[in-house]
Amino acid sequence: MGLSNKELPKLGFLYMDYVLRFFDHSNFKGWPNKIETVTYHWKNDKDRFIKEVKRKKIDVLIGNVPATAYETFREIARELPHVRFIPSLDTQFSNKSKENVTRFAWKYDLPIPKTYIYYNHDNAYKFLKKTKYPKIVKKSYGPSNYGGYFVHKVDNYKEAKELFAEKKYHPMYFQDFVPMEADIRVMLIGHKPVCAFWRRAPEGEWLTNTSQGGSMDYMDVPKNVLDLAVKVSKAAKAEYWACDVAYGKDGKVRILECATAFAAFPYIRDWIGQYLMWLLSEGRFRKPHMPMFNWEELGKIDPSLLRTMRHITFGKYSPSFDGAYFGKKKKNYGGKAVYLHKLDAKYKVYPVKRRWSEEWPSEKWNYQDNLAINPAKSKSGKSPKNAPKPTGDESNSSSETDTRISKSELTEFLTEIEGIGKKKVEKIIDHFGDVEEVVGVIHQNPDILTEVKGITKKLASKIEKAWKKLLS
Repeated sequence: MGLSNKELPKLGFLYMDYVLRFFDHSNFKGWPNKIETVTYHWKNDKDRFIKEVKRKKIDVLIGNVPATAYETFREIARELPHVRFIPSLDTQFSNKSKENVTRFAWKYDLPIPKTYIYYNHDNAYKFLKKTKYPKIVKKSYGPSNYGGYFVHKVDNYKEAKELFAEKKYHPMYFQDFVPMEADIRVMLIGHKPVCAFWRRAPEGEWLTNTSQGGSMDYMDVPKNVLDLAVKVSKAAKAEYWACDVAYGKDGKVRILECATAFAAFPYIRDWIGQYLMWLLSEGRFRKPHMPMFNWEELGKIDPSLLRTMRHITFGKYSPSFDGAYFGKKKKNYGGKAVYLHKLDAKYKVYPVKRRWSEEWPSEKWNYQDNLAINPAKSKSGKSPKNAPKPTGDESNSSSETDTRISKSELTEFLTEIEGIGKKKVEKIIDHFGDVEEVVGVIHQNPDILTEVKGITKKLASKIEKAWKKLLS
């Protein structure tokens, strides 16, 4: 049946001055309750923004955060533990910089071009003197939509040195050059590919951006590209997502970019809105049906018309007179002929659960600020206490390791509280998905534990007191 009007969460749109809006009310057509809007005005607006969200009693705040406001919104999210941010700040980690995309890929063992990140410029130049060329140099931190203007190809050390002297990029971020057939943009909703297209460089060029003269088409996106995009979206725990995948001349696929901030046709934003309405209403609203390879048919429509088309809906396949015709349509996919409608069962729409733990806390992962050329210092003149330390060559992995509480440690902590046994601990972990999420709930908002059968408010209060005592 789904939730009643009173039971539905209070939604709010996250807007920012000078930033284009990704969603508006028309994307959530049919939502019965008022959707609030909260606008962040930059500068010293954090406290006012938090108060407004609390005053409007918003439960879910929907919208992307630009790179320049990302760290501030990590602080805001901590001050609003009862609010679900969509996408979560952890999911938006890759929005902030190319470096963050790389660290995300390193953690989840996702294929990317061999990448080098140097905060120590002397070490970078030593490496650049002995490395093989060509290399691709990128500005790591800045506008989310580069259009290729901050991406450069250097063929020798002299060119690399001159480029960094002119651009003064920090950190020094560069990759091995990978000859590409093209790159492919894949958009996903609930981990399901809903749009994909090739971007090909002009003859004799290497940049595929359409703003730089590249062309695009929608036909025959390979299976391994879609499978990789799904894997990446799941790793990011993203409600909606976009990947740029390099299709190499060596036959391999590699992630170039990924983020929740991307250019999307209006109908894609409508589908995201429909998906979120379904997700947040416990099934009261219909899950949108977005058939596989719909983009091949929609891609035949003139782009100027497609940009203005709205509220596109598709019916699910069902045997009928029409179905007898369309149901026989096959596609050569993954080396064999497959009925198109059967691919929808393979590429499912998943309900993305709320995150309660912090995967990418800024104290650990905010390299860009903590290792800036002129980092902010305390009155004592020392660098931030938890600032990450740069390594000589960060091309292989992160220099940090995770410290996490184990299942046995969580069980030991909870079973020391009167009224909680091992069976209740298992129920709690099963409800929230894993140990890390349970720890996040206890740390941020223990009242949420009452969602679990057998956990009363009194018991949740005991857990909160025991947790605070443990931390002190």
